[in-house]
Amino acid sequence: MTRPRELVLLLLSIIFTTVHAGEQTPSQAWPQAWFEPPQTASEAGITKFSESPFFSDKGLPPVHQRLPQDPLVSTPIGTLGTYGGAARISNLDNRTFYNVEPLITISADHKSLLPNLAEKWHYSPDGLRLSITLRAGTRWSDGVLLSSDDFVFMLNDLMLNPDYMPVTPSLLQGVKIKKLDNLNFEVHFERPNPLFGNIIAQFPEFFVAPKHHYKNFHPRYRPQQEIDELMSDLGFINWTTFIQANLQLRADTSVDAPTLRAFLIKKMTPTVVRYERNPYYFKIGPHGRQLPYIDEIHAELISDTEVEVAKAATGQLDFAGYSMPTDDIPLLKLGERTGDIQVKIWRRLHGSDLVLQPNYNHADPALATLYWDRRFRIALSVALNRDEMNQIIYFGRGQPRQVTVIPTSDYFEPEFASAYTDHDPALANKLLDEIGLHDIDGDGLREYPDGSQLTITAEYIDFETPKQISMELVASYWRQVGVDLRLKLVDRGLQWQRAPTGEMQMTVWHADRTTDILFPVQPDWWVPRTIGWSMSMWNQWTRWYLTDGRLGTKPPTEIAQLHQWAETLRTTLDRTERIRAGKAILRSSAENVWSIGTIGLAPHPIVVSNRLKGVPDNGIWGWDTRWTLPYHPETWYFSE
Repeated sequence: MTRPRELVLLLLSIIFTTVHAGEQTPSQAWPQAWFEPPQTASEAGITKFSESPFFSDKGLPPVHQRLPQDPLVSTPIGTLGTYGGAARISNLDNRTFYNVEPLITISADHKSLLPNLAEKWHYSPDGLRLSITLRAGTRWSDGVLLSSDDFVFMLNDLMLNPDYMPVTPSLLQGVKIKKLDNLNFEVHFERPNPLFGNIIAQFPEFFVAPKHHYKNFHPRYRPQQEIDELMSDLGFINWTTFIQANLQLRADTSVDAPTLRAFLIKKMTPTVVRYERNPYYFKIGPHGRQLPYIDEIHAELISDTEVEVAKAATGQLDFAGYSMPTDDIPLLKLGERTGDIQVKIWRRLHGSDLVLQPNYNHADPALATLYWDRRFRIALSVALNRDEMNQIIYFGRGQPRQVTVIPTSDYFEPEFASAYTDHDPALANKLLDEIGLHDIDGDGLREYPDGSQLTITAEYIDFETPKQISMELVASYWRQVGVDLRLKLVDRGLQWQRAPTGEMQMTVWHADRTTDILFPVQPDWWVPRTIGWSMSMWNQWTRWYLTDGRLGTKPPTEIAQLHQWAETLRTTLDRTERIRAGKAILRSSAENVWSIGTIGLAPHPIVVSNRLKGVPDNGIWGWDTRWTLPYHPETWYFSE
């Protein structure tokens, strides 16, 4: 433990090395190429290609035969990389250290789409058809050419096949795919879907799988009896669980599955997963070197966050981001003194690190009625001392705000973030008195007007953002105005069970889907249109919406209006009308405080060993942009 004075100095160092909460990540620190369609080799004047010495004795075809006809050039930050090295990470960062490869990728401005596996794409004027052309000569990691068949197989044989996916994902409902030739296919929609490219970019796992590999395990292409025998030999219940486990890279047989990513799984043990560079990876660096620069990844299976933090702080990991807690920034910064690591402070894209969700559809009518009273929600919001939370939890580097989009979004207005965020316990007490909630028995806590006890139980899991300490502060602030909040920390299994069924009185999560990539297609924090384990505000109204009134409960007029705006947001071809609808949704949330936010745009530590280069000092961290996708992790390299 550091002495108090040393700790103060350490915290000061954090303040001066952290991007100011009110600033956006400086785009001038990133290559301009991260904001534009990437050049191809011919456009960049590159005619010769080279490869890592790692492949010198592998018996592979020459590198120019393994690359596409005109490979993409991926631009690094800073100096050009060098080949070699094995990265040490935890298993949780295998989704961030080497990332997905979608048809269309996400720009560093967190709102634009750029070509990747797709060379080009365009919508029909009515928004009912999306035409896609693949990049010629792109290959899977086993050398087989990528083709339209791989996308048709994924959608028709898996995602839209009720035997494989009993419930079609909402984002794919009304979607059909049509092959034109090996490099061209079309996606058709029942209604205009001009933002489907956002879905393709953020959810690439929905759209492609190597048909030549998985058709061997699919009853449409092989006799069922043979598949059943094969599944029995491999230890799987059926073909669907086999394919799901392999696509999610969590089965021993994933080692055999072709990939388009920069790295492929080479070996899996109970403690470590070893990856090797993909010999057919389709991108090159500015000098014609096939990427990635790093040869191997050793991903250690670490189940304890404290162990991972300790390893990161002592330089035993080359990259750690996914599980790094905000409150461990002082410990991590202390590790910089050894000279083995750097702690880069990125900014989370969460509109709020904590979304307090009252369950408007709870079975207790007294509680549901109280939640629906706008005065109660405002009282709970202004009772929070967000400035104090910011200092205690985030070293003053977050932003007190409600649940809304990030400031660079086309849909952002400052008043959406600031609504009812001032600490005003006098107003809270006044509103609670107006509702008729008084301390009848003199214990300092308010009762319902009929004298019955008022308690609210918040059930939640403590994961990714500092939820436990946040909830302890929330409970103390609400108790100061007489509202009794009980906290119940649950495991994931219980959260998955109780949240979708609407059994929780209140739960919490963090608000992603706040960029122009996901907000217009998944405005789930603001409109009741999704049921899941992370939210439990209005499931009965959601069921009504999802089933056209067959199930659930008819929502009030205010909520029905949200559904209408969300439909416009998703389907209109008019950008002005789209932004108007999106802002109407966010304005309604600000005025009505449908959910309650605390601190957003919070600092997030990224721990990098001093030998790892190419990781930007500043970045935006979160699900919308798949954490590191806009920052080209295939260009990261080691400098010993």
